[in-house]
Amino acid sequence: MSIKTIITEPNKILRQISQPVEKVGKEEKILMDDMLETMYAANGIGLAAIQIGVPKRIIVMDIDWNKGKKDPLYFVNPVIKLRDKDKSIYEEGCLSVPNQFAEIERPKNCEVEYLNYYGEKKLLKAEGLLATCIQHEMDHLEGILFIDYLSKLKKSMIIKKLIKSKPDRIVV
Repeated sequence: MSIKTIITEPNKILRQISQPVEKVGKEEKILMDDMLETMYAANGIGLAAIQIGVPKRIIVMDIDWNKGKKDPLYFVNPVIKLRDKDKSIYEEGCLSVPNQFAEIERPKNCEVEYLNYYGEKKLLKAEGLLATCIQHEMDHLEGILFIDYLSKLKKSMIIKKLIKSKPDRIVV
């Protein structure tokens, strides 16, 4: 396993639509292991493959790992089958939008169908933070970031902060 570099906004890679995975094989398992290690190292609770530059429909998450108990979830080709009409608001952040947070309203509960780490088809009924995290990470698969839910002004301010915080680039 190895820690990968997380791509940060602004970067056109983050706006790509991820492609379906044909089967969960050795390469996909290595990718998921690397993603999980990268997520833990960055103190995150979720990560989409596109965030490390791999446009595959794969996400990993572990919403309680920082409480001392690791319980990772792996989602390959996830599809939300049902979204609750009731909404909830969480203050969201993102490893690809470092040190920026905003309250985002999303469906309170959802059902997601996916393949797990072993390629087995699963259905998960998620609520609360888990439902929010699933929806956040699945947005990445469509090239959407949480800041896209903000007003143009707020989004613009965040992007300007991110540009200022990036180190100067040297072109050779």
